[in-house]
Amino acid sequence: GSVLVMRTGSHTTFGALSAELAAADVTTSFERGTTAFGRMLVWAIGVLVAGVLIVNLILDRPFVESVLFSLALAVGITPQLLPAIVAVSLSAGARRMASEQVLVKRLDALEDFGSMTVLCSDKTGTLTQGNVELDAAYDLRGHPSAEVLRLAVLNATLQQGFANPIDQALARRAVEDDRQALAEIPYDFQRKRISVLIKDTDDHLLITKGAFAEVVSVCAHAQVRGTDVPLDSALPFITRQFADLAERGFRVLAVATRHMDPRAELSRDDEAEMTLVGLLAFHDPVKDSAGQAIGDLAALGVRVVLITGDNRLSASAVANRVGLRHGGVLTGSEVASLPDDAIRARLVDCDVCAEIEPLQKERLVRILRSSGESVGLLGDGINDTAALHAADVGISVDSAVDVARQAAAIVLLDKDLRVVVDGIRIGRATFANTLKYVRVTISANFGNVLSMAIASAFLPFLPLLPLQILLLNFLSDVPALTISEDAVDEEDVKNPRSWNIRAITGFMVTFGLVSSVFDISTFLLLRLAFNADVEVFRSAWLIESTATELAAMLVLRTARRFWRSRPGSALLWSSIAVAVVTVVLPYSPLAPALGLTEVPVAVLASLVGVIAGYVAATEVAKRYSPTFRS
Repeated sequence: GSVLVMRTGSHTTFGALSAELAAADVTTSFERGTTAFGRMLVWAIGVLVAGVLIVNLILDRPFVESVLFSLALAVGITPQLLPAIVAVSLSAGARRMASEQVLVKRLDALEDFGSMTVLCSDKTGTLTQGNVELDAAYDLRGHPSAEVLRLAVLNATLQQGFANPIDQALARRAVEDDRQALAEIPYDFQRKRISVLIKDTDDHLLITKGAFAEVVSVCAHAQVRGTDVPLDSALPFITRQFADLAERGFRVLAVATRHMDPRAELSRDDEAEMTLVGLLAFHDPVKDSAGQAIGDLAALGVRVVLITGDNRLSASAVANRVGLRHGGVLTGSEVASLPDDAIRARLVDCDVCAEIEPLQKERLVRILRSSGESVGLLGDGINDTAALHAADVGISVDSAVDVARQAAAIVLLDKDLRVVVDGIRIGRATFANTLKYVRVTISANFGNVLSMAIASAFLPFLPLLPLQILLLNFLSDVPALTISEDAVDEEDVKNPRSWNIRAITGFMVTFGLVSSVFDISTFLLLRLAFNADVEVFRSAWLIESTATELAAMLVLRTARRFWRSRPGSALLWSSIAVAVVTVVLPYSPLAPALGLTEVPVAVLASLVGVIAGYVAATEVAKRYSPTFRS
């Protein structure tokens, strides 16, 4: 044989797809959020540390001591356990998702799964049962035709390409036939048809099967009552027949033939001047659970966008059956001709995209992401690979082709939207617990650091030694290690949530200031009411600061009144244990090494009152804070 090479390597379509997959990974919404949070934290640390250092130097404090104190404050405001908390939370979430038939390949994708606002889904096997069956083969008058069925079966059984549900459905109708294929033009996503050349009685017969529009485009004649007539004369009736079948939810393919001189060579140019002979109607029943799952996703604030290569009429019919809203259908030809801004405007109220080519699917995903959506894509074919790579979270199934599973971040063991619903709930619960740690810790740390910064300007000594600041941070972080198992209120998983840096900053300032008010009250109480010396002051403030941080975690972990939301057992009992340890430390043999001393009972009793006041004030602030639910 001989071969003509037109393009090689990266210049081929396959090469372009490979280059796309090898490109830098997509920066997901979770990664963008953590990066923004890091910038905010660096800014806050820089301002506080610089201010404290300048004040201490103005007050003529020893330089080394001032620098160490400032650095300790920088450490104090930093949520050091954030990487560990995120890793533990994600791991725990991944275990829970595995029990729900969802495998997480990349842990951080779990957060993106929970924050998803748009799910782009294919049709076959997701909204439908994936069991494609041939309903009937029709001639061009709309009558069942054994000859059209015979030609379609020959095309399906003699082709050597990838096995697919359509050809498998036709193969189940096959009868014994000793014909052999002489040549073949394989299926591709641009032509959307496949042609097989077989030896007929006196000549060779080319049989083409594929999408209606693509097959009609290479036909010049139509076979009506056994006679070839010009296609134009019969096309209006044929088109109505096609539309009627498609609107009833059938996937409709066309079959065409062409008699050729005997030869073994075949090219795409031979797909011309063909005769349209009939239509094939396939049905794939809609899943009973699909409509309910789409409703559940809508209740969770997740919009489902159907993206399929099927024709617009059948896609629209399936969308109507499962309850998808759609202001018309966006087609592949429109995607090819419209600029991004126009497509973005169409996607505002259009949830059905049909006749979409593989790279167009990727473009749609990128346009949705550029609109501020967190996009998940569910796909299992080679044509889904680029789009899976472009999405915030690519979702595939265990039965998908290898390259699709490799491109996906999450793999479903059951291709069902109900599994996605359960996974989203777990992802949101995981993110909610991570956000609890971030918001509570950063606000409590900010309040403590601000209090110490203020106190250092008026006290003749440092309010806490650097070692004591680190001890405070360590003790308050111990319960945080259990946050991944904390109970999550139903309202926390009702809507998508993501990193809202403005809200986190507002939360930090609001509840940090509440904490500072009670820290300063403790400072005044110790100095003015009890005339506490240096060691008693530091010991009492360590107890109060640790206790308020523990209380903050238990109170601020929920938007409800804290007594109406039961915390996880591990979080509750570890908080109690740390509180006991903190109170005991000043009376323990470790006290001298830590710069602590026994705290009088009267001082302890007053601290209890301060902490109770702090809890009450925090509950009031929760009710009126606009940043609490953001």
